Amino acid sequence: MTDSFPTLLSRRTFLPPGVPLQLVLACVLACFAVNGEPATAQSSAASSSSGENWAEKMFKTTTHDFRTVGRGTKCEYRFDFTNLYQEDVHIAAVRSSCGCTTPTVTQDTLKTHETASVVARFNTSTFIGQKSAVVTVVIDRPYYAEVQLKVSGFIRTDVTFDPPEVAFGEIASGSGTTQDIVITHTGNRDWQITDVRSFCDDLEVQLSAPQKSPGMVRYRMRVNILGTMPEGDVHERLTLISNDSDFPTTEMSINGRIRPSLSVSPSAVSFGTADPGATVEKRLVIRGDEPFAIKEILCADERFEFVAPSGSKKLHFVTLRFNAGAVEDRVGQEIQINTDLNGGKSVKCIVTGVVRG
Repeated sequence: MTDSFPTLLSRRTFLPPGVPLQLVLACVLACFAVNGEPATAQSSAASSSSGENWAEKMFKTTTHDFRTVGRGTKCEYRFDFTNLYQEDVHIAAVRSSCGCTTPTVTQDTLKTHETASVVARFNTSTFIGQKSAVVTVVIDRPYYAEVQLKVSGFIRTDVTFDPPEVAFGEIASGSGTTQDIVITHTGNRDWQITDVRSFCDDLEVQLSAPQKSPGMVRYRMRVNILGTMPEGDVHERLTLISNDSDFPTTEMSINGRIRPSLSVSPSAVSFGTADPGATVEKRLVIRGDEPFAIKEILCADERFEFVAPSGSKKLHFVTLRFNAGAVEDRVGQEIQINTDLNGGKSVKCIVTGVVRG
């Protein structure tokens, strides 16, 4: 089979025929107030709402439909959740009502404003047909609660992908890369891919001419991730449109990570509980792909002080110092570090804590 790719599919956002284009930007500011400064964490998980609703409020969404996927395809969905409260939140267990879904948690203990994910893996290699599961997240601290996450999808046996997902791994910011994938359909020699759709403008797709044999059709698809892809984790999917009237769409996942050219660690800092008049120190690590100098560090709270090294280098250690006053207070502040990297790139982190009364 030739490796040429004569059919270049547009990288614009596609939508099914008859559906109007709608671009929705949803900025979920769980940790920030309207004025741009971090909002103070809610005083107590127990007092935030009745029953177990306080726990569900931490999740951005509680349902996901994988739709129609090929057998053996790698399918995962991340249910992101953020600790909105002063107390630490601990995940004691995650369990699934069906073997078609295997849940894991990326971090079991979260401090204020920290974010983690419950990862639901749809087991397409061992199950077929319509499947659904309820993933129960068990929380034992600060109070007992359970959150139910629902997943569903249809696993078809006549379409396979090799490899089972487009996994780009880690890519430097501003760099593009390419991966090929073979799509095989068995059972109908006239089966045809008519379109490939995506909601991501930072992907390009090229599709080869079909290779046909008795009872089988095979395509080679090239997926390009562009240098314009935003920094951070990449969790996208492509929708293959076919001439199969019974199952016209099939989903496949695209995963990777665009490594930031500048980062700060940790991105969420807690200095705990400070006595009145005490001084608390923490260390921030700022990394860059290229040598850079720190120009300034900004914070709206004058109780914070910073000691930053001079000169240009790829790794900087910054001392963060908080001088607690005499007044009881709950602290939540955004720290911005401005550099000379790439014409003035900056990074931000969140600092939280309590001044004891």
